[in-house]
Amino acid sequence: MKTLLGAVIISFFAASAQADTVPSPAFSLVIREAGETNLNDFKWKKRPVIIFADSKDDPAFVEQMKLLASRADDLNKRDVIVIVDTDPDARSAIRLRMRPRGFMLTLVGKDGDVKIRKPFPWDVREITRSIDKMPMRQREIRDENSDQNK
Repeated sequence: MKTLLGAVIISFFAASAQADTVPSPAFSLVIREAGETNLNDFKWKKRPVIIFADSKDDPAFVEQMKLLASRADDLNKRDVIVIVDTDPDARSAIRLRMRPRGFMLTLVGKDGDVKIRKPFPWDVREITRSIDKMPMRQREIRDENSDQNK
């Protein structure tokens, strides 16, 4: 079991290195490292979901990444980009801004404001429900519906 889990984690991170340019069919979310990412680049374009952990081996981090991978299409429909930071010693600008303690999931809106912080893994269903309640997402849904009715 440990060998299988290790292989899954290794293949996940190997695939995520190329996810910035070409999403793999198995995992269609764009995943970026926090140290190489500026949140201002996504303002009004994407909804960052930032996953902090003290290590890639953190069980909460591993569980969260599995949850995100299981319903990546639902997150893509909502313009979500996943940013991971598993190195507290690197002190990325995002980590310094958010100040996590151990594992933390943070949802940032398209306006750049922090919408949700959770100290435990969160299911994609809960994440998408929170996004769907946001005023900007409500407008996107109305626009999609009006385009389909034309």
